[in-house]
Amino acid sequence: MMKTTLKLTTLALLASAATLTLAGGARSEKFMTLTLANQLAAAAVSACQASGYAVTATVVDRAGGIRALHRADNAGPHTIAASERKAFTSASAKNATTAMMETAQKNPGAANLVHIPGFLLLGGGMPVKAGNEVIGAIGVGGAPGGHLDDQCVVAALESVKEQLK
Repeated sequence: MMKTTLKLTTLALLASAATLTLAGGARSEKFMTLTLANQLAAAAVSACQASGYAVTATVVDRAGGIRALHRADNAGPHTIAASERKAFTSASAKNATTAMMETAQKNPGAANLVHIPGFLLLGGGMPVKAGNEVIGAIGVGGAPGGHLDDQCVVAALESVKEQLK
């Protein structure tokens, strides 16, 4: 009887500890759906095509994993890696790549950002936020200048803003 009581007490304590661990360590997060990722990538490519630029747009989740990649006809092969690295950089830092590039150029302490594997500090990468929460990022590569890649990203984000509230 004593062993049974001890076992039951031990099991009750373990169950209680597991519940406390979950309650203190679990949280809910919004996430990037495949539908949203494809909409963003398509909108960015379309915006750039309207300006005469053949680009690739890559959308990643909050961890930098690719959710969607759209490559325009005639987009250069280098645009795939450039767009993915811009998206990864933006998701990782939760910041626009243009702002990071400018900081690295002005601040010697931030200049080493260029040495982080996978980072690309050129314009064209921006976080995707649902409310105030970063759920991923989009990167565009292939327009003749990062500021033009940025314009395509802004147009894509504008096209889905109602879904991100």
